[in-house]
Amino acid sequence: MSLGRFHAPCAALCLAWLTALACAPAPVTAPGGGTGAQAPESAPPLDAGATFRSALYPEHWSPGFALDGGRFLHDFSFAGYHAGEVDPPEALPAPVLDVVSGYGADPDGGADATAALQAALDAAGADGGTVYLPPGQYRVDGLLHLRHPHVVLAGAGPTQTRLVLAAAPSTHPGLSFGANLTVGGELSLGADVPLASDAAALAHTVELSDATALSPGDEVAVGWTLTDAFVAEHGMEGRWDTQAFTFHRTWQPFAWRTVVSVDTGTQPHRVQLDVPLRYPAKVRDGASLRAVSGRTVEVGIQSLGLSNAVEEGAAWSGDQVHAVQFLGVRDGWMRDVASFPARPDTAAHLQSSGVLVRASRRVTLERVRLGEVQNRGSGGNGYLFELRQANEVLTRGCAGSGGRHNFIQNWEFGTSGCVWLDVLSENGLARDSRTSLLTQPGLSETHRALAHANLFDRSTFRDGLALVNRGGWSSQAGHTATQNVVWNCAGDGQGVLRAYQFGHGFVVAPRGFASVSTALEDLGAALFGWGVGTAPEDGVEAAGERAVEPSSLYLDQRARRLGR
Repeated sequence: MSLGRFHAPCAALCLAWLTALACAPAPVTAPGGGTGAQAPESAPPLDAGATFRSALYPEHWSPGFALDGGRFLHDFSFAGYHAGEVDPPEALPAPVLDVVSGYGADPDGGADATAALQAALDAAGADGGTVYLPPGQYRVDGLLHLRHPHVVLAGAGPTQTRLVLAAAPSTHPGLSFGANLTVGGELSLGADVPLASDAAALAHTVELSDATALSPGDEVAVGWTLTDAFVAEHGMEGRWDTQAFTFHRTWQPFAWRTVVSVDTGTQPHRVQLDVPLRYPAKVRDGASLRAVSGRTVEVGIQSLGLSNAVEEGAAWSGDQVHAVQFLGVRDGWMRDVASFPARPDTAAHLQSSGVLVRASRRVTLERVRLGEVQNRGSGGNGYLFELRQANEVLTRGCAGSGGRHNFIQNWEFGTSGCVWLDVLSENGLARDSRTSLLTQPGLSETHRALAHANLFDRSTFRDGLALVNRGGWSSQAGHTATQNVVWNCAGDGQGVLRAYQFGHGFVVAPRGFASVSTALEDLGAALFGWGVGTAPEDGVEAAGERAVEPSSLYLDQRARRLGR
């Protein structure tokens, strides 16, 4: 089989120039993709043989399989509610608290229902239950907070039960960088428990000088400091070591994990984790474990319509107003939810942003349809499905339309092991301000802080998908991606695919993209610096219309792990 590589045509580049990099540092050589293995400067073509199957994923693949040069696929099968082992429950937990009959909420939208809904959410309490909204339209002028575990907020369906979230930053100043509805809360991290030796990517076990404070079942964060050595290893001098970047020399949680076992009978002590590490944790950078407390577990939102569109001017009065955010959640879900237009003066559904999953793990977003944003301006607006420092999130069968970046990983380090399966992105468009006539295409993308070991699986990006070095954009974003896989994704003849990942990155069986650009000598890379410091070139297999087996990498890996 021959390797297919495509270079972005000049017309597409001219159309998209405003979304590319304005400046870039001098090229550097990447240190082997961060897996601990030294990769060649230019990886040889992958070859799947006469019957197409990825060379990275042979029929008898198992975790740890690697090609010459250290190229390998992560095991993405842990994504989703309960690590993909079960689906979110269909049965609603008891007791069921009816917000109309039990708490006096107005189902006709005439009166503010904030107090009634919040009272029901609070009443569910630590024992859990279902806060149920019968068919109707509920106006929420304030902010809602689902704080307790084992609580589900449910309606009768996205067209029957509708929430109109009417608050805006002009009336609620704290709503900027927040959400109309928050699920969960801030986490607390304990003291450093330093690693006694480096832990490689794919490791299930870490070594500690003293693990006596840890027990099976403990939640931990595995992280390290963004030292000068870490910055230099990634060629990010002048980017990640600047004041604008904000995270330089701070400790960042790269992985959220659960302790499976603790062996204090050896020296150093050994701690087994439930999910393998995705990136090397180095003593050089002060790698350590920190106990995590404050997780909100077994929480869900389902069968609702949502709108937080407001008067047009008010929509531009703040930044990053999410309709919903999951914060510090484990084993949660959002299912069968759709945005809708709720105001007579605008066809928009959402004020600024849709759903944010932050500092959370094992969350499933399924059959969620969000679109038509008012504020698609700079400052982090117009993000429909956003992940921040999240692990093993499964976004499945979801659709985003009319955002700035419909599906996006953003800001803090640590987003890994996440899967976008059977998603649709279209009509992404960016505007710099409310009055600006200048617009540019908005792609789904890894936006900042080195999203690593994630999977874009069997999905369609009619606007496009970008995993690149963004240079000085977004407060010195620099490298945004490494070791991510784009598997069996399509562009429907419209979308563009840009894959310039730090170290290793893979594109398998892309179909119907207007352009697929990965080559370091590509015109876009030369003009805008997308590929600066990202050698070796991302591997591409079977570009065109060839079918790949399996059609979904996530589903096949999950079936292998669970023996199904």
